[in-house]
Amino acid sequence: MKIEHIVIRHLEMDMKAPFTTSFGTFDKKEFLLLEAIDANGTIGWGESVAFNVPFYSEETVKTNWHMLEDFLIPLILHKEISHPSEVNEIFSAIRKNNMAKSALEGAIWDIYSQQTNQSLAHALGGTRKNIDVGISIGIQNSIEELVDIVNGFVKEGYKRIKVKIKPDWDVEVMRTLRKTFPDVAIMADANSAYRLADTELLKQLDDFDLMMIEQPLASDDIIDHAQLQQELATPICLDESIHSLEDARKAVELGSTKIINIKIGRVGGLTEAVKIHDYCKENNIPVWCGGMLESGVGRAHNVALTTLENFTLPGDTASSSRYFEKDIIEPEVIAENGSIEVPETAGIGYTVNRDTVESYTVAKKEYK
Repeated sequence: MKIEHIVIRHLEMDMKAPFTTSFGTFDKKEFLLLEAIDANGTIGWGESVAFNVPFYSEETVKTNWHMLEDFLIPLILHKEISHPSEVNEIFSAIRKNNMAKSALEGAIWDIYSQQTNQSLAHALGGTRKNIDVGISIGIQNSIEELVDIVNGFVKEGYKRIKVKIKPDWDVEVMRTLRKTFPDVAIMADANSAYRLADTELLKQLDDFDLMMIEQPLASDDIIDHAQLQQELATPICLDESIHSLEDARKAVELGSTKIINIKIGRVGGLTEAVKIHDYCKENNIPVWCGGMLESGVGRAHNVALTTLENFTLPGDTASSSRYFEKDIIEPEVIAENGSIEVPETAGIGYTVNRDTVESYTVAKKEYK
């Protein structure tokens, strides 16, 4: 394939309710939507998951646009590509900036799967027809409010409840949830809010039979996590620390993690995500697909990736309606009783509604 035309759009979508983690609160989702068009007119869609502020990582909406415009698009435009996995190598000279890389690579994977008349899931090597999903719940104003929210999602059938924690919003929160929901799969997500000095506090979480505690320590750490895992019965899952297959290998060999959260944007695209999946499968490390408050395009990519064999734990890809009044795809992603049916049509399996996209667009630029 040869990419002849790329469009970057900056979108702003109001969220139904604020989403709060240990590093900040979001009431609006700003992101870049990429449209890539090949010489035959086939259109592929990709989404950058970078936020407008560098809370989760150093990348932002603005830095992603800069990287795409000045470095990544020039490496791809008018270049003959036989398979989307080549994009990973083409971009290898550019350090980090994984979310920007992922957005463009994802659009090319979409084009490739359409050209080969297969679903994106099948193109990636996925086999599942349905995927199990959980829900991610931000920090609330009170434990009582949190319990009410969790109860609603349990009734909807979500297969796993992920709750954000931070210092002073942790042990009592989990104690109450486990007492109220003794048979529900629950995990805690710390988003790097703790340090090794908090080991004794974190050990208290062992009392609540959690599936895992996600990224308790620093976002760039794998050494202290290895020491902490020796002290905890609860499995540690790494998120922010894993940006590549090499990061995953080192973390597993050090004993820093028993579970890995694979986020497509964080690791630089679908190609690297599949490599990490395959390594973890070989080493008996279960994986799951994390979420970044994506719009429908990003959710479609997450759905496709989660069809791979070693995604044995429910991911974060909840229904579009959980976050937005109106998503940019049709049909919207819908979870029923904690499960999403995987599209079988060629490409990402969903149609992008251009009118809705334009209504959310605040900036746009084309590259030919």
